[in-house]
Amino acid sequence: MNHSEDAARTLRWWLDSGVEFGVDERPHDRFAKSARLELHAAEAPPSPPRDSLSTIAHPSGDVAPPDAALIAARELAASAVDLAALRSIIGEFDGCGLKRTATQLVFADGAPGALVMLVGEAPGGDEDRLGRPFVGRAGQLLDRMLKAVGLDRSRVYIANVVPWRPPGNRTPTLQETQICLPFIRRQIELAKPKILVCLGGSSAQTLLGVKGGIMRARGSWFAYRCEGGGEIRAFAMLHPAYLLRQPSQKRLAWSDLRALARELKALER
Repeated sequence: MNHSEDAARTLRWWLDSGVEFGVDERPHDRFAKSARLELHAAEAPPSPPRDSLSTIAHPSGDVAPPDAALIAARELAASAVDLAALRSIIGEFDGCGLKRTATQLVFADGAPGALVMLVGEAPGGDEDRLGRPFVGRAGQLLDRMLKAVGLDRSRVYIANVVPWRPPGNRTPTLQETQICLPFIRRQIELAKPKILVCLGGSSAQTLLGVKGGIMRARGSWFAYRCEGGGEIRAFAMLHPAYLLRQPSQKRLAWSDLRALARELKALER
C-alpha cells in the first residue's frame, strides 16, 4: 500500500468516527466567517424552492461547511408546514455529518399533538437500528416511569435534539447540535405540546439555555420561547440513561414525575 492510499484510509476512518475538521498552524476567526455568511444570506435574493436548496448548500454531494449547513437547516425547517413534511425535509438534509455514519433517521415516536412532549439528546444503538427514539434500556425505563404516573406512548410525543446516532454513542458536538437545532425547534412548534420535558442536561441546556448542570435544573419549570412567538411550559428531568447508571437518584426522578403529573392533571381539568 502506498502512502496516498494509507492517508486516504486514515482520513476515511476519521470521517466515519465523526471528525469533520482538522487543525492547522494558522488561527482562524470562525466568528468573522460566520458573520460574513449571515450577511451574505441576508443580502442574497429570495431562496429557491426547497427541493433545490440541498443542491446549493452541497453542490458536490459532500457535507456542507457548518455555517452554510446551519443557514440551510434554518431555511428548510421554517419551510415545513407539518410534521410529515419536516420528517421528509430532515431525511433529505445532508448538512450534518452524523447522517453518514447513522443507519437511519430517528425522528419521533408517540402521539403528535399530545399534551406532553419529551426531548432527549440523541439516539443510541437500539434507536438507530429500529428508527424510534428511546427503545433501548433507557427507553424501557422511561416507559416504566411514564406508566407510574398514568402515561404511555399513546399520550406523549418523544424526540431528540439530534435525530441521528453519533458514532459509538459519543456525545454530539456543539456544531452537530447547532446544525440540528432548527429542526427540533420546528418539530416542537408543529407538535404544539402544552408541556415540554427536557430529559437530561444536554437537552435542557440546548433548548432552555440552562447554564448549570441537570442536578440544579431538574424539577424546575422554565418558559420555552417559540420561534414564532409564544411560550410553552418546560420541565427539566434526569435522563433515564443517567438513572440506569445512578439508580439511587430514582427518588429524585419520582419526585419530578409527580410534579409533572400534577401539572398535567391541572391542564386536563
